[in-house]
Amino acid sequence: MPPAIKRDFTTEITTIKRTDMSNTQYAVCHLQRGSGNDSGMSCHIERKYPDGRKYVPVNADASWTHLNRELVRFPEGVSNRTEAIQNRIDTAGLRRKVGKNQTKAIRIILTGTHEQMMKIANDGRLDSWIDANLKWLKETFGEENLVSCVLHIDEKTPHLHATVVPIVTGERIRRKREGEKKYETKSGPRLSADDVMRRTKLHEYQNSYAAAMKPFGLQRGIVGSTAKHQANSEYYRQQVIQYEEDIAAYSGR
Repeated sequence: MPPAIKRDFTTEITTIKRTDMSNTQYAVCHLQRGSGNDSGMSCHIERKYPDGRKYVPVNADASWTHLNRELVRFPEGVSNRTEAIQNRIDTAGLRRKVGKNQTKAIRIILTGTHEQMMKIANDGRLDSWIDANLKWLKETFGEENLVSCVLHIDEKTPHLHATVVPIVTGERIRRKREGEKKYETKSGPRLSADDVMRRTKLHEYQNSYAAAMKPFGLQRGIVGSTAKHQANSEYYRQQVIQYEEDIAAYSGR
């Protein structure tokens, strides 16, 4: 692990306007299916176009971009996130051909309430927070499936962009619309975002992630509430949408 980031967040902390008088600090874990080989999102995450040109989103401070870092070591011969996704699929031992419309990657944004993330960073605990996140990701999705995890320090709130290839080994779950249709089940790994993104699984992720973040003063929000944590999650979802729009607008340059 590289040395702790020497960024002083004190000024940012003192200028925060408190809008939540309860002062509750929430963990944010947002999962989203990637599109195709997800090269568009790779552009945002790695801050460069496929041809190597620099890419700086409008909400990033370019003077801090050099502090961003990839936290997962790529296999030999793999040089970027997009290649890492394909490499995992190619080497997973899949027995079925990957469909054109199948989800190859799950995007995961991990962070917390802005004020608490600033405090974690300013207290010199950011690397410990990163380690806890990596541990949770590997235990939850499998170390081999975690193909990339990038720390972004050049945006408003420190956060991680993790990428998981949804390789599973359990028996395929029959969908209701399939009725009694029979299908061949084979042992071995499968590419299945549906399994990874099941509603019950998503609930489990939120619970286990909150438990992992508790030592950092972050907690899970109340299920079904309209508390601030939901606004945070929606904020990051909207960020992802904006990233994709920006990337699409500049992809031809």
